[in-house]
Amino acid sequence: MVAAVGAPAPTGEDLTMFSLVRGFITTLKQAFEDPVTIQYPEVKKPVSKRFKGRHELKRYDDGLEKCIGCALCAAACPADAIFVESAENTDETRFSPGERYASTYEINMLRCIFCGFCEDACPTEAIVLESNYELSYTNRESSIYTKEMLIVPVPEKGKPTPQKVEPGKYDRSIPDMKDPD
Repeated sequence: MVAAVGAPAPTGEDLTMFSLVRGFITTLKQAFEDPVTIQYPEVKKPVSKRFKGRHELKRYDDGLEKCIGCALCAAACPADAIFVESAENTDETRFSPGERYASTYEINMLRCIFCGFCEDACPTEAIVLESNYELSYTNRESSIYTKEMLIVPVPEKGKPTPQKVEPGKYDRSIPDMKDPD
């Protein structure tokens, strides 16, 4: 700071007082403006329609699982984060409409890059990346999401799996799909 000619040079105490007053003025200005933050977790920020968050395994309206254990999602995953093991369906214990179902379905969320390739590769639209962004882990084991953690609850009019069905009811693994918009 340059002092005017003939004026005494400011002391350190004057500079401190000036800085203190300037800080108070800034604080008072901000006190009368609207807050920028949201009160998370009480208020959750809405996400865009194209957001890719936590995975979910979907079900049909009757309660059967959409996943047929084909493992195309695991093959399409560039991070090798998905593990699928399939087993055979029978009419006494039916989990999905097809010949097989996913007996084991795991996603390692530490490896997942949320690209959506698994969603694109699925022929039955079973795996969907939804809008949930609250993912936290305390250890590596809790970051592996199992089928029980991923599958959605049974719909109101549906029955839980495994179901017993009459023989020959399901002759296709992939039901007729609607035309996408």
